[in-house]
Amino acid sequence: MTAVFLVTGVILVTAAFLTTYRLLVGPNTLDRVVAVDALVAIAMGGLAVWAAFSRNSSVIPGVVALSLIGFVGSTSVARFRVPDDAGTAQAGPPETPDIDPGFGGERR
Repeated sequence: MTAVFLVTGVILVTAAFLTTYRLLVGPNTLDRVVAVDALVAIAMGGLAVWAAFSRNSSVIPGVVALSLIGFVGSTSVARFRVPDDAGTAQAGPPETPDIDPGFGGERR
């Protein structure tokens, strides 16, 4: 049974390194946010594996807290995210609607 925990630990550490690489190199902010969310999920998996290996359930509240932090963080980033190219748009004159100001407000 120890071999299963060892293989699981190696897989989680490898996933953490690959995710950290994506976090540092990510081409845009959304990739970095997804990498942080994945690292939180990997940490939850690591705590769950540790709880199973040590047969100690005292780390389960930590898993629950991490899941809450991951959910709230992902939701808030998805809600308030600004596109990466928001500051590069050129300001021009505002577009005017193509509506005839005369009778009935019909389109031209």
